[in-house]
Amino acid sequence: MKNLFVIVMLTILSIIEMQSRVVTVGSGKDFPLITQAAQNALPGDTILLFDSPITQGQYISDLKGTAENPIVISSGLSENVLFLGSSTGLQFSDIEYVTLQNLSFEAQTGNGMNIDDGGDYSSPTHHITIENCIWYGMDASGNNDCLKMSGVDDFFIRNCKFSNGAAGGSMIDMVGCHNGLIEINRFSDGGSNCIQAKGGCREITIRRNEFIRGGQRSINIGGSTGMEFFRPLNSNFEAGSITVHSNIFWGSTAPFAFVGARYCSVFNNTIINPDKWSIRILQENNDAQLVKCSDNSVINNIFYFSNAATNPALNIGPNTLPETFIFKNNLWYNYQNPGGNYPNLPVEETGGIVGQNPLFTSLIDSNLSPKEGSPAIGNGQNVNLYSDFYGKNFPLPSPIGAVNENSGTTVDDRQFMGINIYPNPAQNQLTIETGENLINEIILYDLDGMELDKYKVSGIQPYNINLKKFSSGTYFIKLIGEKNKFHIIPVIISK
Repeated sequence: MKNLFVIVMLTILSIIEMQSRVVTVGSGKDFPLITQAAQNALPGDTILLFDSPITQGQYISDLKGTAENPIVISSGLSENVLFLGSSTGLQFSDIEYVTLQNLSFEAQTGNGMNIDDGGDYSSPTHHITIENCIWYGMDASGNNDCLKMSGVDDFFIRNCKFSNGAAGGSMIDMVGCHNGLIEINRFSDGGSNCIQAKGGCREITIRRNEFIRGGQRSINIGGSTGMEFFRPLNSNFEAGSITVHSNIFWGSTAPFAFVGARYCSVFNNTIINPDKWSIRILQENNDAQLVKCSDNSVINNIFYFSNAATNPALNIGPNTLPETFIFKNNLWYNYQNPGGNYPNLPVEETGGIVGQNPLFTSLIDSNLSPKEGSPAIGNGQNVNLYSDFYGKNFPLPSPIGAVNENSGTTVDDRQFMGINIYPNPAQNQLTIETGENLINEIILYDLDGMELDKYKVSGIQPYNINLKKFSSGTYFIKLIGEKNKFHIIPVIISK
């Protein structure tokens, strides 16, 4: 009996050990290539990558962990492993219960990372987690994506950074993906879109992300998909039940667009200075199988914009049903003309606030928390089940916008605290007081990320920038300090 007990315990320990192996990849490691490690992987394995950069595209299929023992692929270095160049850096097909961590992608000519269901719509790739990954930029200008997902269910994308997307592509492009969460990511300099969900996508939450110069549409809720690519094939909408909340948008042609979307909600976001439109309502795919864009809601958002985004503020295309939309408790403020030029909504708004300054704590420090006396405090529809941009629960009564009163600031580096930039919005001159901070260089960029002016700074003193030659719009000031640390602050020029 004692021997039987020993045998059973050894068997259990052996199984546990098998389910928690650490497999190394690189020169002199367990496997020279990630593809070989994946072919031999068992549920519970952690695959650590040690060679960087990886310059050849890698294709992995049929990699399957379990709910209890997912497979993890991560960097074994102190920094992210970089996939550099090639058509697609890393491609997965028909995988399950896989976590991807601490990976970076740069200069792909196709897609940075591609995850799909192998073309079998009846068996989607599922339970995929992507975290702490970075996309530096594409070496492509067409319909190429940083992260492409087709037929992926039950997924999480969190704490990632995306920058410099292809002009015609998306930073995250989803076709027929379901039950996902995209949170706490940073997107900058998008191409066509930062996030696109189309082809029958549904039940996806996009929350607590920051979008800076997000391209044509920072979030494209829907799109235009060939009917043969829908998942499932009988879907009657491009996007359904997509929830967008507690995000911050800086610039972009339009922060978000409903395109063949139904039952989608956009609430408690803060939108700063869209280039042309606050909202777009479109139907780009007119196949008879699809319902018209309808029954979506826009609630508790702050729209802070200039005259440039009022003609019109809403872009409504043909074959849509804008009269079925719900608008409630949004705050609309034209900082160039507080008394006029506001959107002509397709339906009467309930509880909307028009022409009142939201009174951000400090726009120049990216602190969009409303300060005392702000009309955004306590005037929203109650959404206490959700959290704001910083993860703090919304109080009752709920505020309008992405940030609670006294919630915080996006300044993470203490080196840059105490800097004062004024006035903002500015007209002809901008003054930068560095306080006790040692700033070596100041660079002014336009909304497209183009460098306009560069100023060398010596000592700790106020510095004035002449803005007379610049037109109205959103710009960004980059302050470079010791050890090349930098901080970027949005500045609005209003003339």
